[in-house]
Amino acid sequence: MRRFFRTPKGLLTIALAILTVLAAPHEGLARVLPGLTAALAAAMLVDAPILRLRGGHWEFPSGAMLTGWIVALVLSPHEAWWLAPVTSILAVISKYLFRYRTANVFNPAALALVVTFYVFDTGQSWWGALPEITPWAVGALVAIGAFITTRVNKMPMALAFLGVYFLIFTATTFAVDPARVAEIFIAPDLHAALFFAFFILTDPPTSPTRPGDQAICGAIIAIVSYAVFEWLGAAHFLLAGVLAGNLWELGRRVRARRG
Repeated sequence: MRRFFRTPKGLLTIALAILTVLAAPHEGLARVLPGLTAALAAAMLVDAPILRLRGGHWEFPSGAMLTGWIVALVLSPHEAWWLAPVTSILAVISKYLFRYRTANVFNPAALALVVTFYVFDTGQSWWGALPEITPWAVGALVAIGAFITTRVNKMPMALAFLGVYFLIFTATTFAVDPARVAEIFIAPDLHAALFFAFFILTDPPTSPTRPGDQAICGAIIAIVSYAVFEWLGAAHFLLAGVLAGNLWELGRRVRARRG
């Protein structure tokens, strides 16, 4: 256990636990716990036997646990409780359906959340990003997120995304009626962008390792997220952005392998 909590997955587990403890009382424990526990349990129960078949031995499905946890923190707790586990199961399965060599192509939580948005019309409140807590919560979110992002060596990607994202939306306020994009700079969208940058965008298996590639990918994700927000107005605009970044990273890996 001590070794696990020193790893990136272990540290992310601690970070998500802190955010959950801070956010859950404001959302209502009776409202968030059914979906959260069901999402975690479903993800791990699906992934554990797959890992056993692939590796020849039982292991703790920590990746699935984190995927289910992120899904639950993004989905609105006002949705039916069963949507969180269904989304988590789709996320875990997607890791094995869409692969290039030894790694999954898409961020599993992001892909599943986009799919269930269209299939079940799910709401996404990003309650785990602390949008309902007093302004000090932004500081806590940034501090925890920056620590995790630094430990997984993805800070260039997060900073590139946030820089380009807010630059484009700021420029938009001078070109059109500022009210059109005002929501981006306040809760819950501000909190969602920060949570997204630190905990979803930086997923190690689906993001670049070199700082230069991270900066390019982060900028692409910001541009696509902005385009989806402006043209579609869809609640999943950030998640659509990271899926586009995943495709760019896949293309980069394929090109690099071909030499």
